[in-house]
Amino acid sequence: MKILVTGFNPFGEDKVNPAIEAVKRLPETVEGAEIVKQEIPTVFGKCAEVTRQAIIREKPEYVLSIGQAGGRYALTPERVAINFDDGRIKDNEGYQPLAVPIQKDGKNAYFTQLPVKAMAKAIRAVGIPSTVSTTAGTYVCNHIMYQVQYMIDKEFPNLKGGFIHIPYLPSQVTAKPETPSMSLANDVKGITAALTAIVKMNGKPDIDSIEGSLN
Repeated sequence: MKILVTGFNPFGEDKVNPAIEAVKRLPETVEGAEIVKQEIPTVFGKCAEVTRQAIIREKPEYVLSIGQAGGRYALTPERVAINFDDGRIKDNEGYQPLAVPIQKDGKNAYFTQLPVKAMAKAIRAVGIPSTVSTTAGTYVCNHIMYQVQYMIDKEFPNLKGGFIHIPYLPSQVTAKPETPSMSLANDVKGITAALTAIVKMNGKPDIDSIEGSLN
């Protein structure tokens, strides 16, 4: 089995993005599955192009994208992506879409094929906070999750894809009192646990467990 894991580069005012830093530090294999790592740009459209080329090149069974969610305290596997771009800030090439569809012939929303409940439970089992999220936002994180699902719908029917949001790093919140953060080591530990759950649940339905949050 091969799992492609993508991580965004820094964006906005931040000089670091925990997503790509964590992806770089993931093990080469997890439970016998090969982990292929790919940096993607925080740019609408282009992030999907880079990911698609990696899918064609690597032929993975799974794609797991990682992105930063400033303000969240936990690792949050995402359940659904929506066909909607609405950038709160410009991307790294200066583009700021406002209330536009990602794909005109795409579904209004796509649900992940990943076992998000099992992933959240596995992350907590190694001592890292985690809950399943039902909102991936409307910025580039939701964009790449949606685009991968669109590719699955239109081009790669045997592929499975999903997304995990991770918190700020401690170095990013030194001037942001009361803003949650997580160490890079814990990011890596939690994502590795999620990957372990993906491998172990391959070919099986997700677990029957309450894993959502009140937010």
